[in-house]
Amino acid sequence: MENKGAALQNSGNGTDGRFYWGAATAAYQVEGWPLADGAGSCVWHEFSHTPGATHAGDTGDLATDHYHRWPEDMAIMRRLGLNAYRFSVRWPRVLPEGTGRLNPAGLDFYDRLVDGMLAAGLEPFLTLYHWDFPAALQRRGGWPNRDVAGWFGDYASIVAQRLGDRVAWWAPLNEPFVVAEQGHLVGAHAPGIRNIFSAGHAVHHQLLAHVRACQAIKAAVPGARVGIAVHNATVWPATGTEADRAAAQVAHEWHNFPLFAHPLVRGGYPPAIEPVLRPYLPAGYEDDLDALRVPPDFMGINYYHGYHVRHDPGNWLGYSAVKATGVPSTTMGWAVRPEGLYQILVDADAGYGLPALFVTENGASFDDRREGNAVRDPERTAYIRSHIEAVLRAKRDGVPVQGYFVWSLLDNFEWAEGYSKRFGIVYVDYATGERVVKDSGLWYGEFVQQQAAGRPEGVARPYGRP
Repeated sequence: MENKGAALQNSGNGTDGRFYWGAATAAYQVEGWPLADGAGSCVWHEFSHTPGATHAGDTGDLATDHYHRWPEDMAIMRRLGLNAYRFSVRWPRVLPEGTGRLNPAGLDFYDRLVDGMLAAGLEPFLTLYHWDFPAALQRRGGWPNRDVAGWFGDYASIVAQRLGDRVAWWAPLNEPFVVAEQGHLVGAHAPGIRNIFSAGHAVHHQLLAHVRACQAIKAAVPGARVGIAVHNATVWPATGTEADRAAAQVAHEWHNFPLFAHPLVRGGYPPAIEPVLRPYLPAGYEDDLDALRVPPDFMGINYYHGYHVRHDPGNWLGYSAVKATGVPSTTMGWAVRPEGLYQILVDADAGYGLPALFVTENGASFDDRREGNAVRDPERTAYIRSHIEAVLRAKRDGVPVQGYFVWSLLDNFEWAEGYSKRFGIVYVDYATGERVVKDSGLWYGEFVQQQAAGRPEGVARPYGRP
């Protein structure tokens, strides 16, 4: 392995009590140029080019041009005072066919990107898979093919050998639930499959792939911290009836961290969801459960909203969602429930006792208003502020939460929603690529800088433009 210096040893690897305040992105959503410099196609490239698959036919062909403008984006984070950046590597940019032949230009790009983070004072948090599955491997069966674990392990080994001297924090998978449910059951995300058996196989095989990647990373980087970033939406029963409470437990185990944390920590699927999921899992899945017991070094909590459920025997899961009332919602239609983030953090710690938790995604889409060189987004500022309050409350209550990453650094390609939804703390003019830090970004930057200066934890003071 090429040695780039002692960055890993001095990178704040969790032993010094450092708290990470960062921002997050995903490669396909921000990089653009998905086929440039020898890269291979991914399922999202092909899905977004399929008529009717995305809003207005939007694709990630240009996105925010982070592929070329990343130095500007590093400078923005440095100016805001952030100390961490969560990013992802595009599997087919490194391995155009997903396995076999390397693309040196792809590895070189991520090599420069990591060096740029360190130069900007940003701790790299690397996600190996944020949904851009190689199209060549999709044609060989994709996640429902058990061979995917070996393919993914080989990919993880290549990236770890190249970047492991500078990257301490690794998440092989981002939101494997969404990959299985939206990509293989509902069909609203790439690869656009609607098959419950494919979804069940995708759940199980992502777990196998995660374990193989974890082993590969630690073989290449013995001091690496390897975790998993999981989807969460707090679930409450619509009423106090036993049926609604049972429905809420099933929803929680299906939608949230237990679906993947339970196998990795306990060696089995969560007890309420396993009977429901069992018919759709691969035959003989039970034989894999002992090998899946590889507890993560950390768990990334992705959280945006919460909802209520009621018992519904007509649904295959036995529940249906109840529309929230009396609380604000984002332009995604998601109810703003910061107390749910606190509950998820407390429950994840109580349930699995992992060494560290991170809020690896948290943010909101609103209709932003640009006025010259300013973007007024008071709703997003209030959203981020209230959710940071929940994180700090959990931390004070003893939950080992060690970082918070706002989603997202930049407005970007929001999957099936295309460019119709803006989550960034930095506004992107999609016609010109111009970046404008929103009021929420100014607030977040000033808050982070006050934390670094040793001010008491809290978010009472208003920040940003008057």
